[in-house]
Amino acid sequence: MRRAALTAALAVSAGVLAACGGSTPPANLVSVSNGGCGVGWHLAGPGWHTFQIYNGAAEGGEVDLIDPANGAIYAEVNGLGPGTTSPMSLDVGSGSYAFRCLFDDYDPMTGPTVVVAGHTRGTPAILPITSNDLLAPANEYHAYVATGLNTLVSQADALAADVRAGNLSAARSAWLPAHLTYERLGAAYDSFGNFDDEIDGRPDGLAGGVNSPRWTGFYRLEYGLWHGQSGHELTSVANTLAADVRALRTSWPSTEINLLDIGLRTHEILENALEFQLTGHDDYGSGSTLATTEANVQGTFELLTILHPLLAERYSGLPAVYTWLDRLQTLLNQNSRPNGQWLAVWRLSLSARQQIDATCSQALEELAPIAAITEPRIT
Repeated sequence: MRRAALTAALAVSAGVLAACGGSTPPANLVSVSNGGCGVGWHLAGPGWHTFQIYNGAAEGGEVDLIDPANGAIYAEVNGLGPGTTSPMSLDVGSGSYAFRCLFDDYDPMTGPTVVVAGHTRGTPAILPITSNDLLAPANEYHAYVATGLNTLVSQADALAADVRAGNLSAARSAWLPAHLTYERLGAAYDSFGNFDDEIDGRPDGLAGGVNSPRWTGFYRLEYGLWHGQSGHELTSVANTLAADVRALRTSWPSTEINLLDIGLRTHEILENALEFQLTGHDDYGSGSTLATTEANVQGTFELLTILHPLLAERYSGLPAVYTWLDRLQTLLNQNSRPNGQWLAVWRLSLSARQQIDATCSQALEELAPIAAITEPRIT
C-alpha cells in the first residue's frame, strides 16, 4: 500500500499498462538483473515516458529511477518478480537519470547515467529518507507521548476517584478531557500494544458486545456513565482504566516507536477518525466524537511538526495538507460549546456533516503520500 502511494507521489501513471509480451521486445524495454542494472537504455528527450522494466534475475527486487547525483527517486517499481515485466511511467524533464536495482541478497547497484539536456521541468525526484533521518523525530515524539501519559495518569486517577465517590456528574465532566488526552497520542497506538485495546478498545467482536465483561477502558466507562449505571457498578471499570494507564506509562520508557509508523500514522489517525468518529460508531453516549476527531487533528499536527524538516524539501503538497487540516479543525470547532460540551455528530445537519466528511477526505488525500515519502529506504 505504501509502495503504491510512493509510486503515485513520484510519478502519475498515464493509465493501466499491460505487461509486455510477444516475441519482439519493445523499444522502451529496460532489462535489469543482479549482474547489471539497465544497461544500454536511452531517452530521446523530455516528456512522458513509460519504461517496461524486465527482471532477468532469479530473485525478486525493486527498481528505482534516480538522480545519480544525490539518489533522489523519480519513480520506482517494487516487488518485481523473476522473469516478469512491469511499467514505470513518469514525465521526464531535463537532468540526469540512472536505474538503481535492489535485489534480494545483493548489494544495491546503479546503472549508467543518461542525461536529458535543456531546461524542461518533469516529475520531481524525492530524496530518500533513511532510518537515521527518522531517529530524531522518533525520539521527539517519544518525549511528546511521555508528557501526554503523565497528564493522562493524573486525569485517569481523578476520574476514578469521582466514580468511587459516586459523583457521576463530575465523572462525566472529567471523562472527555482524559479521553481527548489519549486521542492526541494517535501515532503511538501500535507501540502501545495490548494497552490500546485495554484503554481504548471497542466492544466489537466481543461475545455479549457492550455487556461483555472483557470490555474495558474509556469507551466502556463512557457507556456506563451515559447509560445510567451506578458508581458501584463502574468503580471496577474506572479503577482498571486508571491502573492500565499507569502501567502504560511505566512501560513507555523502554518502548520503541516503529520508524515506519511515524509517517504512516499521519494518514491513519484521520482515516480511523473518518471511519469511527465521524460516522458516530464510537459514540457510546457522550456525543463527543467530533471532539475526538478534533483531538485527532491535533495529534496529526504534532506529527507534521516533528516531520516538517524532512517533508518541507520533499513534498510539494505539504502546504495543501495544512490548508485542509486547518479547514477541518475550523469546521469541527464550530460544534463545541462554552460549557465544554460538543454537538453530537448525529445532530449535525446533513449539509454540515457532508462538509466535514468531504473536508476530512480531502485532508486524507493530501496526507496520503507522506507515509511512502517517510518510509526509510536503503540508499
